[in-house]
Amino acid sequence: MSIRAQQVIDWCRKLATLSIEPGRTTRPFLCPPMHEVHRLLKEWMNRIGMQVSVDCAGNLRGVLPGDSPRMVIASHLDTVPNAGAFDGILGVVLGIALCESLSCQAARPTIEVIGFSEEEGVRYGIPFIGSRAVTGTLDAKTLAIAEPAIQDFGLEPSEIGQARLAPESAGYLEFHIEQGPVLESLQLPLGVVEAIAGQSRLEVIFEGQSNHAGTTPMKLRHDALNAAAQWVLRVEQEASAHEGLVATVGRFNVEPNATNVVPGRVTASLDVRHTCDDNRLAAVRQLLAAAESIAARRKVTARWEERLNQPAVPMDAGLCDRLARAVEAAGYPVHRMSSGAGHDAMIVAPHVPSAMLFLRSPGGISHSPRESVLLEDVEAAFAAGEKFLCQTW
Repeated sequence: MSIRAQQVIDWCRKLATLSIEPGRTTRPFLCPPMHEVHRLLKEWMNRIGMQVSVDCAGNLRGVLPGDSPRMVIASHLDTVPNAGAFDGILGVVLGIALCESLSCQAARPTIEVIGFSEEEGVRYGIPFIGSRAVTGTLDAKTLAIAEPAIQDFGLEPSEIGQARLAPESAGYLEFHIEQGPVLESLQLPLGVVEAIAGQSRLEVIFEGQSNHAGTTPMKLRHDALNAAAQWVLRVEQEASAHEGLVATVGRFNVEPNATNVVPGRVTASLDVRHTCDDNRLAAVRQLLAAAESIAARRKVTARWEERLNQPAVPMDAGLCDRLARAVEAAGYPVHRMSSGAGHDAMIVAPHVPSAMLFLRSPGGISHSPRESVLLEDVEAAFAAGEKFLCQTW
C-alpha cells in the first residue's frame, strides 16, 4: 500500500512543476500549463480504462465504468499563487489511484473522477467556477467574465449546460488536506468533515484625496490608507472576540502607491467565516459599520462590494456515517470535525449527497510551498477510500 501512497505523492509533486511562474507553483483557471496537467492525467486515466473528457468549463473528467450507483470523487486542479503541491490536486490524484486499484475488481460502483478547473478564485476573484458548472449554478455574469479564458483554452462556453453531473450520480467524496492544525494537534491522520463554514468575501474601498506628502499638513489630510489601516486592526479585534469566527484582510491595493503622495484610495479584501451563518452575517454588518465610522472620523468615505456570500453547508449525514465506517474498517480512529476552509464539496452538497475526508496537514501549513503530507496519512486515506467504495451500495 505504501507504494501506492508514494505514487500519489510523486504525482502531486510532479504536477506542481506545471506553473505560469518559474520556480513557484501558480496555476490559475485555465492557464496554459493546465493543458499539460490535463495531458498527463488523461494518459494515466486512459491506461486504466477510464473514459476521459474535458467539459466546457475546463473540468477534467474520467469515468471508470462499474455497477450502479455512480460515485463522484473530485477536487480542484488550480492553485493560489506560490502554492504547495497538495491543496486540491491530492484529491484528484487519489481518486485516479483508487480507480487504478479497483479497475481489476469486478464488484465496484461506477466512479467518476473530476479535476475542477477553478476553485481558488485567483484569476477573476470569483471562486468555484468548475464545481458551479457541474451543478448548473454558474451564473451568466460569471460565465461572461470567464468566457475569454474558456475560448482560449479551446472550449465552447455556450455548451456549458453539458457540464452538468450525470443524473445517476448518487454521491460525492472529496479528499483534501485539512489546511489547519487540528488533526496534527490530536495526532490523527484523518478527519471526517461534517460541515463547511460559511464564507463572506467583500471588497472594501476607502476613498480620500491624494495630495503632496510634503506640503499637506497632517490635520488637513484625507488619508485613505490610515483609515484602512485602523479598520484592519478593528477586523482583528472583532474576530478575536467571538468564538469560532475568523476574519481576514489579505489583500491591499493602495493608490497611487507612491512614497511622496498621501494615499487617496485603498481597496481591501475582507474574508469572514463561521459555521453559523447568523454569526457570520452579524460580524460582516459590524465590520462594515466600523468601516463607515472610521472613514467618517478620518474625513474619507467607505463603500463595499460583495464578492461571495456562501452559506455554511452540512455534509450528508448518511454518507458521513458510511465514510466513518470505512475509516474504522481500515483500522484508523474516527474523528468528526468541521472545515473552516471552503471546498468544492460545499457547492456540490446541495445537489448530491456529499462527504469529505481530511488528511493531516503537517505544521497546519497550506497555501505555501512548505505544504506537505505524510506518507502514512496518504496510505490511510487510500485504505479508507477503498473500504468506502467497496461497501455495499
